[in-house]
Amino acid sequence: MSAAPEPRLEKQRYRWPVPPEGGWTADDLDRIPGLPPHTELIDGSLVFMRPQRKFHTRTMWLLEQALLAHLPHDLDVDREMTIRLDKRNRPEPDMVVYRAEADTGADQTWYAPEDVVLAVEVVSPDSQDRDRDVKPRTYAAAGVVHFWRVEADADGLPIVYVYELDPARQAYTPTGIYHNKLSLDVPFRVEADLPQIYSRGR
Repeated sequence: MSAAPEPRLEKQRYRWPVPPEGGWTADDLDRIPGLPPHTELIDGSLVFMRPQRKFHTRTMWLLEQALLAHLPHDLDVDREMTIRLDKRNRPEPDMVVYRAEADTGADQTWYAPEDVVLAVEVVSPDSQDRDRDVKPRTYAAAGVVHFWRVEADADGLPIVYVYELDPARQAYTPTGIYHNKLSLDVPFRVEADLPQIYSRGR
């Protein structure tokens, strides 16, 4: 990462954070001043997020409503909370389902991977490689058992790709692709009418 500001940002006197030797650590993510919202740490490097599309926002709303309607009492769901996978990796899934006992209060900024039951990524044009490859590999290596990747079809409606961890390979195995109706029994029963993202169920 370059420490020099881009010309279009120079007028604002913005200075990029200069990484220490060996890169940033998971703890640094809470201490670096002035980071944009939803900054992630991937392999010791800071990853900044662009403003989200309406597809992204509405898909998260739809899935959050579906999850909250079906979650067992010992689980909970949050949007955009990081998972502290190791010293150099704190990715931020779009949604996490976690063990409710892992909630430490209003100042919490991350969950441990052993407390995460499901990680969900809604793919954006600028995050395709991370969401399709880099992040699923790191989640699987850390033992997060369930992973969903959500992408837009040609009509702007969500397709949900569902994966489960194969512990022998420490990698995800695809278990289903859902276009119109998401209906699952694992890791718990959940249903969602995917075309409802723009109508909010009206």
